[in-house]
Amino acid sequence: MNIVLEADGPLDPIATLARYHVWGDDPANRVTSETFRRVARVGETLQPYEVRWRGPVDDVDLVVTAPGARGRHIEEAVTAEVTKIFGLDFDLASFYRFAKGDPLLGALVGPLHGFRPTLAPTGLEMLVGLISAQQINLAFASACRARLVRRYGTPVQINGDTVYAFPSAASLADATVSDLREMKFSTRKAEYIRDVAQALAAGDLDLDGMRDADNARVIEIVTGFRGFGRWTAEWYLARCLGRGDVCPAGDLGVRRAFERYYGRGRTMSEDAVRRRARPFREHSNLAIHYLLTAMRLNLPATNGRRWTRS
Repeated sequence: MNIVLEADGPLDPIATLARYHVWGDDPANRVTSETFRRVARVGETLQPYEVRWRGPVDDVDLVVTAPGARGRHIEEAVTAEVTKIFGLDFDLASFYRFAKGDPLLGALVGPLHGFRPTLAPTGLEMLVGLISAQQINLAFASACRARLVRRYGTPVQINGDTVYAFPSAASLADATVSDLREMKFSTRKAEYIRDVAQALAAGDLDLDGMRDADNARVIEIVTGFRGFGRWTAEWYLARCLGRGDVCPAGDLGVRRAFERYYGRGRTMSEDAVRRRARPFREHSNLAIHYLLTAMRLNLPATNGRRWTRS
């Protein structure tokens, strides 16, 4: 099965996919300079697929190959995953028009032109990633998550590359706290992973049902689980559901980015960050990801001076 998806607006695939390898190996999402490989879970079916890209940043096509795929439901599932992973639903053109009114954001559009935030293709994957990242550095979190994927996921060969299907809720529901502790998760994090997997496997948590819920309801549902606070809920809204009007101001990285680019290095509280982000409105998610990426790449605050792509 071959699928061709056209990006509506600019897309820089390499910059977009960087988060899958910049903090360490991700066995469920394999990236090279030319390809992205992953295994989709569609019911009981494991469907491997590969994505290649062609064309310049402002006119990119994604060519998706899913060997052995049969059925419309498989095509729709793979298309949905690729759309989320490459951030194709983000309205970059609208954001760039908005950014022109903010000297700092406008200056970041040049060096980050075509960057789109990736969205987690499944709610379980997002929640496990968020639990892994609670209060530790992202490299250590990535290593813990990679160990979990290799232990409980399913290895599949794609063009000579081994890619792991992300573990199912049922497989993680059977994990013991001691098993997860061996992977360097803390006791609390091991319990949180097991608990959310058991809730999903038992049908007590319906992540698919949150797609149409408003932000307040999603926050209520997520924070109803032990170990999940507002930080988890807001990142779930931003990086899984792709909501534009979300500002995870409780995140230390977000606060540091605002301090660097808007606070002139001065400490900013969570409330101060929320106030500063308020004018972003429906562009908050994109604006925050651009600030975080600029900080990771060590782009300086430009005080209105425009960068151009070299």
